[in-house]
Amino acid sequence: MKYLAEFRDSALAQRLAAEIRRLVTRRWVLMEVCGGQTHSIIRNGIDQLLPPEVTLIHGPGCPVCVTPLALIDKALAIAARPEVIFCSFGDMLRVPGSQKDLFRVKSEGGDVRVVYSPLDALALARQHPDRQVVFFGIGFETTAPANAMAVVQAKRLGLKNFSMLISHVLVPPAIEAILRSPANRVQAFLAAGHVCSVMGYWQYVPLAQRYGVPIVVTGFEPLDILEGIRRAVAQLEEGRAEVENAYPRAVTYEGNRPAQALLDEVFELTDRAWRGMGVIPNSGWRLRPAYREFDAEVRFDLAEIQPQESPLCRSGDVLQGRLKPTECPAFGKQCTPRTPLGATMVSSEGACAAYYNYGRLMPEHSADDPRLLAQPQRA
Repeated sequence: MKYLAEFRDSALAQRLAAEIRRLVTRRWVLMEVCGGQTHSIIRNGIDQLLPPEVTLIHGPGCPVCVTPLALIDKALAIAARPEVIFCSFGDMLRVPGSQKDLFRVKSEGGDVRVVYSPLDALALARQHPDRQVVFFGIGFETTAPANAMAVVQAKRLGLKNFSMLISHVLVPPAIEAILRSPANRVQAFLAAGHVCSVMGYWQYVPLAQRYGVPIVVTGFEPLDILEGIRRAVAQLEEGRAEVENAYPRAVTYEGNRPAQALLDEVFELTDRAWRGMGVIPNSGWRLRPAYREFDAEVRFDLAEIQPQESPLCRSGDVLQGRLKPTECPAFGKQCTPRTPLGATMVSSEGACAAYYNYGRLMPEHSADDPRLLAQPQRA
């Protein structure tokens, strides 16, 4: 397929890997922020092509994985109501709450439906004026414009039976939280190209300057990722800390200004809890007062929820790059895609799911191990 096969050329991938080996003179730790990039790395064996001096660790860029447990439990409570049609993207249905997931609610009689767009949920609200239709609006900056547009349309149409349960989170504050952590070892970041296609990459420049870390905007195909790694390693070796765009076919410095204007109209900044990471100040969006009537948390009177995380699950450490999935004692044992303890095992962008689905079942040294990867694995 044109514009896709070109970025999966194995000969070019080998040449990029050889160039990275030529550049590197010392050990470096890089973090890819996006879960989609994590899956591409593991599926294509990109980490196995790299020299042992370059270690990739996986960041919190899986929106399903970082949706807080308390909000999952609120979703379950709302979805169980007889007057509600609860709409969600499919990858949220198996994310475990404290006691169950949305599939279980559906099996118990809840009207839970998989949709492909918030506009599908909006259409259901128009078709069922006697029911409350709730859309589970999660995600990073990538999915937020469509959700904002759905809320604007609901207001224009005067729909009183449509609302959103919102957990929108933002990438730059998460990167800063990682950099500020005393346990941080990340020396460069691969930024998520789809997020930057909406927001641009101007927000990353102050982070690179303040913390002295290279940030390379990167796509999702094998050559995209290898080129992002090559640029990050080159900066590290040269002592530079800049923001580079290695995904120019989709990303500009300014981003999508009309989409940003829509987001600013509908949403305002708020502190957000991230599953496994805690509360990060100004790291999310909530509806502005003019659109607050469409906030499901406001519309539904929910009792105080005290969530209980699994004591066996180490997904919080995985999301912060402190632990590889295979180093969690429950990985592949108590925690599998059929019996997940955490969202990182069920999400299509979760790091644990990537390791399990692509056969990375044996432990390897974590990013915190001074030995790192003593020898590169070869496919």
